[in-house]
Amino acid sequence: MRLKFTKMQSLGNDFVILDGVTDPISMTAQIAQYLADRHFGIGCDQILIAESDPEVDFRFRIFNQDGTEVEQCGNGARCFARFLYDSGLTALRHINVRTINTHMELELLDDGQVKVNMGNPVFTPEMIPFNAAAESIVYPLDVDRTAIEISAISMGNPHAVYVVDDVDAAPVLEMGPKIEQHSDFPSGANAGFMQVVTRNHIRLRVFERGVGETLGCGSGACAAVVAGIRRGLLDPIVMVSLPGGDAQVKWQGEDQPVYLIGSAHHVFSGEIVIPEIGESQRTAA
Repeated sequence: MRLKFTKMQSLGNDFVILDGVTDPISMTAQIAQYLADRHFGIGCDQILIAESDPEVDFRFRIFNQDGTEVEQCGNGARCFARFLYDSGLTALRHINVRTINTHMELELLDDGQVKVNMGNPVFTPEMIPFNAAAESIVYPLDVDRTAIEISAISMGNPHAVYVVDDVDAAPVLEMGPKIEQHSDFPSGANAGFMQVVTRNHIRLRVFERGVGETLGCGSGACAAVVAGIRRGLLDPIVMVSLPGGDAQVKWQGEDQPVYLIGSAHHVFSGEIVIPEIGESQRTAA
């Protein structure tokens, strides 16, 4: 199988994007894993596929490195919008897309940035999903016999936000996988480690579900800001500094959508040959 692809990145969060509108693609976990492999494939945090959808402008499909299809990706959404426009799949600058569980509104701004309406955050435990008797702004969580306090939020995908004093010293690689796979998150979780710098600025590292720590996470940035606002730590407009760069998040409070604004950049385009499963010779072109 030969696939044409485009490699893009936002805040160092990198993506392989495929045009399934012109040439429909039958994606499997094995193909996704191969594309994401940084040694034998192209290498990326996630694979994004554009498909036709009669109800919206496009269907937006998102696959993690481990081959699982997931619900949401804020940085990926910005790259997706830029890809659709730059590749000529649409002339629209306001684009409505649908993922496996939500609708998103993407807007290409005049300054080259992309604004994403990420939808309303979800706090009801069973809808995140998160195991809790009742909704709360913060929850206790036992992580390998260490008691911590988190906020549990869905931005279309589940997030646990943990406030730390110094994000550089935070145990992201040690604690992140344990939060990701914690039994209180039946579908797993993205683990965000947030340092509040000022009421309009946070620093953030995210251990993403099915990926590991990434340089940037758009939905994680949104979840962190929402958690900080609900806890009275942040104002409605916040600059989020991630290892790969900065993004802006805006949220006016309950029953309002979250907006994510940031850059999206083309890296390169090409074709790759996907070998048959079990084939030892891997060839890319």
